[in-house]
Amino acid sequence: MSFRKRNIGLSAGADRASAPNSSAQPQQAPETPETNPGIRPSPDDGRPTTSTGSRSLDNLLAGHGGLPIGKTLLIEENGTTDFAGALLRYYAAEGVVQDQRIHVVGMPEQWGRSLPGLIGPAEAADEKPSKRKGERMKIAWRYERLGEFGAGVAGSRAPTPTSGDQGQDAANGNQQPAFCHAFDLTKRLTHPSIANITYVPLARSNEPFFVSIHKQLQTAIAQSPPNTVHRIIIPSLLNPTLYPPEVCQPDHLLPFLHSLRALMSTSSARITAMITLPLSLFPRSSGLVRWVELLSDGVIELCPFPHSADALATSGAATSHEEPPQGVLKTHRLPVLHERGGGSDQNIGQDWAFTLSRRKFEIKPFSLPPAEGDKEAQDAAAPGGMPKKADLEF
Repeated sequence: MSFRKRNIGLSAGADRASAPNSSAQPQQAPETPETNPGIRPSPDDGRPTTSTGSRSLDNLLAGHGGLPIGKTLLIEENGTTDFAGALLRYYAAEGVVQDQRIHVVGMPEQWGRSLPGLIGPAEAADEKPSKRKGERMKIAWRYERLGEFGAGVAGSRAPTPTSGDQGQDAANGNQQPAFCHAFDLTKRLTHPSIANITYVPLARSNEPFFVSIHKQLQTAIAQSPPNTVHRIIIPSLLNPTLYPPEVCQPDHLLPFLHSLRALMSTSSARITAMITLPLSLFPRSSGLVRWVELLSDGVIELCPFPHSADALATSGAATSHEEPPQGVLKTHRLPVLHERGGGSDQNIGQDWAFTLSRRKFEIKPFSLPPAEGDKEAQDAAAPGGMPKKADLEF
């Protein structure tokens, strides 16, 4: 039989146990990818991932929802267009908005001044206000203010959050920062972090050409604060207007790519890289380009359509409300990180089309429109085919 008084609580033991630990210093929480802006874990295997500045391109990269840290994306382009350059500007603008360090190789400061202007988070920019108004419940007017499914009884009486409430939540830190943003190419980006862009010149020195570039990148990354996210941008690799002719040899380029991969694989650095290569000057049939593809984690190819109105009108399945695609996107390699998982290669070999509008670079499945007006071929159907509607008897 217990003689303990029933009105006395049992919290005294917990207080005694916590008393010795009160003088100890509080342990700091380990840093996670979520603590850095612009970094989130991959939904596939949890690796830290950053956005490329294009939401559709993020969804294409092996299910990671972005470009994993420590990986390189190679963009090849046919013809004389500059769609790959637009992707580089989206990639750089996303890094500037996320307060990351940008390293541009071979471009002057004017390149950084032409970054597209910020519109807002990509999720908010994709929503159409007119469409949201048209999707309202039309059964009865009193159902419009009901809460969502699972919101409880208070959901139907809760007031609709206004823009002022959303701004107050963002000021208090309750709103989760955006992972990807939308940009407008007709505007120019104005952001305090745009001064953090580092421009690596392509100047001749006593050292080999690519060795000096690697040392400049290594020094800029080493001088940055720890846990800083870096983005390396190399536009028009091996372009004769930027690079001397001797660097096109494998003994110059391949050691630089190996050293770049070693720099990106260091545990103390968080680096991603995006490189563009003109296939009109260096075709994929050459051994040098094949080696460059093998040393890259992701390889996509942009094949623009001919500059003809007829070709653009008949080249894709664009409806009257959509813009016609401007080319075909081929996925040759995706950042599948290891042999047991860490990415899916299901998008390799699929037919994709890309459209570069004023505000966004969009990738969508490519399919030819159905043939219209060919009534003679439909009338002359095979005997074993499906009968016509008029011949059916019920």
